[in-house]
Amino acid sequence: MAQQRGVNSLQFNQDQSCFCCAMETGVRIYNVEPLMEKGHLDHEQVGSVAHCSMLHRSNLLAVVGGGVNPKFSEISVLIWDDARETRDSKDKLVLEFTFTKPVLAVRMRHDKFFFHLRIIIVLKNRIYVYSFPDNPVKLFEFDTRDNPKGLCDLCPSLEKQLLLFPGHKCGSLQLVDLSNTKPGTSSAPFTINAHQSEIACLALNQPGSVAASASRKGTLIRLFDTTTRDKLVELRRGTDPATLYCINFSHDSSFLCASSDKGTVHIFALKDTKLNRRSALARMSKVGPVIGQYVDSQWSLASFTVPAECACICAFGKNTSKNVNSVIAICVDGTFHKYVFTPDGNCNREAFDVYLDICDDDDF
Repeated sequence: MAQQRGVNSLQFNQDQSCFCCAMETGVRIYNVEPLMEKGHLDHEQVGSVAHCSMLHRSNLLAVVGGGVNPKFSEISVLIWDDARETRDSKDKLVLEFTFTKPVLAVRMRHDKFFFHLRIIIVLKNRIYVYSFPDNPVKLFEFDTRDNPKGLCDLCPSLEKQLLLFPGHKCGSLQLVDLSNTKPGTSSAPFTINAHQSEIACLALNQPGSVAASASRKGTLIRLFDTTTRDKLVELRRGTDPATLYCINFSHDSSFLCASSDKGTVHIFALKDTKLNRRSALARMSKVGPVIGQYVDSQWSLASFTVPAECACICAFGKNTSKNVNSVIAICVDGTFHKYVFTPDGNCNREAFDVYLDICDDDDF
């Protein structure tokens, strides 16, 4: 993500009720609805930070150093435990994972036995899976195609332990069920041939039943069944190439949202795809094979704009009524946007704020 106002990266927690902000001045944690700062780690405690990751709303936070004035190395992941009572903040750093190359992304989850935790650490060409925090054990490692953006997603459901990341073949996805893979092995993941060009963005829905991806071209988002690997639907963001920043599903998988460097957040219907717009050419009876692919695509039912070329993450908010849904966009320029939309495509801004100007005197 392009840095603005000292923001190096943004990430939602597992149910999108909070987000963490990795900054040149440390880390800030926010509640989404209502928007408020829940805590922070200042520069003296953690230095400048490249990446941070939350475990639901728990006391554990994963931190990766980076930026202009880091206190910790970019090749290490540190686990901060806020529940540890100590006067010295150094004692709250309870665990460290160190590698030979920069860490590009971190994800965490509970496993099926709730007292066990998993941490996924993404490097450019390899992904590691560890159990933690007590007596950390490396469970798996997977070689990957060059993955400079650290793309991966981890299903939060206790019923499925799916890990999604770019495959070895250009434009492919790899799916690993961590619960069915024997620890210490590197068994071949399931492969989905999703696109012809490199993967640029990917996501799993909450139950882990559907995977979504977009290529570097950024015009199409394709959804796949994670069990059969069949393509379910193809969604068209637009006709001009774009860099997608984020894809997210609603909690019940009825909708999907996506943000890009065009400064637009698109909203698609998944449960009732008839709500999505179609090309006017779709009413024509005969079209050529290439045009036919264009016509068959489904366009977003609603969209809204955020600052152009300003990287942002997006997710669905709390439903205010049966027929009114909302989407939240968090931008690296420090702005917070909330839009409500109806099934007929009507979309209006409900809230705007500058989250970086919201302060909390309490430490995290």
